[in-house]
Amino acid sequence: MSTADLSRMIAEARRMVVFTGAGISTESGIPDFRSPGGVWSRMKPIYFQEFVASEEKRREAWERAFSGRAGWVGREPNAGHYAVARLVTLGKASSVITQNVDNLHQASGVPAEKVIELHGNASYATCLECGERHELDELKGLYQATGDLPACRACGGLVKTATISFGQPMPEGPMQRAEAETLACDLFLVLGSSLVVYPAAGFPIMAKRHGARLVIVNREPTELDPYADLVLHDEIGPVMTAAAATD
Repeated sequence: MSTADLSRMIAEARRMVVFTGAGISTESGIPDFRSPGGVWSRMKPIYFQEFVASEEKRREAWERAFSGRAGWVGREPNAGHYAVARLVTLGKASSVITQNVDNLHQASGVPAEKVIELHGNASYATCLECGERHELDELKGLYQATGDLPACRACGGLVKTATISFGQPMPEGPMQRAEAETLACDLFLVLGSSLVVYPAAGFPIMAKRHGARLVIVNREPTELDPYADLVLHDEIGPVMTAAAATD
């Protein structure tokens, strides 16, 4: 099986969903979470309950965010992101479901309303009380000037980067949208996910059981490879650039 087979399957699809994990963004220099040398091997995650309960943990979390030490933001989209954006622009892909928090799908040209973020977004912050959006540059300026931890301008509540931390409930709205898109598609394309983090990793099997074709493009084998109609163990950028060239 080859990239040509993927091109053919994309051409035959009426409604496809693209599902992306860390592997698509490592090609932009974004570190993944769990592999040796990944984010969590360099710094211990701060659990949601710790963030809420401890001013010390909140300060540590904001120091990480403002310094960019985790490396989740500040990079540019790569060929894989642009290929996915092309599929959305052509009307082939109805949505992009992503486990990533780096905002690179939006930066590559995918309309924000077509990106379903299962783990949130590290490029801005929200109030945990009222949901007010706060831009990181503004929060960083205030923090550097006063040393005070960010607080919501609208209600005074705790403000946190808009990522889903360990121990934080999965976002109900995006999960419902992801399920609806999965059940409506006839081609489910996985790009750069190890497919070990649930409940997100359940969507490919959900699509397959509902009659969709399943394609997995990932550098390493995944546990779901045996269920896929096509598996390509290759770099995502070159594969998708060729595959998305179809009209």
